[in-house]
Amino acid sequence: MGALDGVKVVELAGIGPTPHCCMLLAEMGADVLRIDRLANVGQQRRVFPEKFDPLTRSRPNVAVDWKTPEGLATIKRLCQQADIVIEGFRPGVLERAGLAPETLLGLNPKLVIGRATGWGQDGPIAHTAGHDINYIALSGVLSNIGAPGGPPVHPLMLTGDFGGGSLYLGLGVLAAYISAQKTGAGQVVDASMLEGSASLMTFVYGFLAAGQWKENQRGTNMLDGGAHFYRVYETKGGDHISIGSIEPQFYAQLQEKLGLADDDLFPQHDREHWPENAERLAAIFKTKTREEWNDLLWDTDICFAPVLTMSEASSHPQNVARGSFVELDGYQQPGPAPRFSGTPSAVHHGATTAGQHTRQGLASWGFSQDEITELESAAAIKQA
Repeated sequence: MGALDGVKVVELAGIGPTPHCCMLLAEMGADVLRIDRLANVGQQRRVFPEKFDPLTRSRPNVAVDWKTPEGLATIKRLCQQADIVIEGFRPGVLERAGLAPETLLGLNPKLVIGRATGWGQDGPIAHTAGHDINYIALSGVLSNIGAPGGPPVHPLMLTGDFGGGSLYLGLGVLAAYISAQKTGAGQVVDASMLEGSASLMTFVYGFLAAGQWKENQRGTNMLDGGAHFYRVYETKGGDHISIGSIEPQFYAQLQEKLGLADDDLFPQHDREHWPENAERLAAIFKTKTREEWNDLLWDTDICFAPVLTMSEASSHPQNVARGSFVELDGYQQPGPAPRFSGTPSAVHHGATTAGQHTRQGLASWGFSQDEITELESAAAIKQA
């Protein structure tokens, strides 16, 4: 009984933000049915085995051929029962498939249709392909990340695909679902990774407007590694630690633990001398290993943490105590987030393959065994 128990979601299978969003919804208790393409059944679509794609976990996978009349009718029937439909195709794909929002809302007026795209549903480049790196380039995110004098550095696919895409999509469809329950009127949620990643930068845009952020000078600002008290340092042996002593009381603790007097460094917020302060701290941090610094600085208000690899993170005491990672399909992966006190989220099962639950999934959404057999005979669905 998760927080979203009773909420029914049709996921039209895609990549990136939409499966991540639907994984979260499923583990919060929603009844999510992932509709995969029939052509994907039995196909190896990735560079690694299917079990290493945890974004497909926790909900059944049904394979349907959209191009058959029977398959299209099946999807429409599922959407009639759903509270939310989620898709991540280019603008126009649903319309050409016969699943335009107005068609689905005509069948189910309270339906919420979540549409995740890179650029948005309209605009001069809405129809073009893109990836996370492109969306955060256009939103002003990418230009601000990187070392002084170096090129922008792309922060994995976290900011565009998952932060600006999946999480804004999830927030949007749940807000629209609440509205639909009150008003009886569904709607389309247009979740653009471009706009989502820009929204994540709202705080930094405020810094810029206040004259506290230098554009085109990566690694010179307080939160991008320019400040000696908010950056990553190398330790003896080549590992790294992170320091985030912004507040004066935390900074004072850092100085105390490092054996520094107030006049051993230039004033904390003297930006012109941040490089000299950073050089001084860098030399100090190279005198001990990461583990030694952890012993000295852990469990203080310095705002310290060792920089762990993914393999190390799952065994850290904080993560172990919280059960932050789970073992599925033979490997450690992040568990559900966030936490709920009364309706806890849960991982229901590991990664799935296309069509793995076709019969079971359709039956759970009200299809009779005879109807499922007829759809199989018409090659509209396929059980893996």
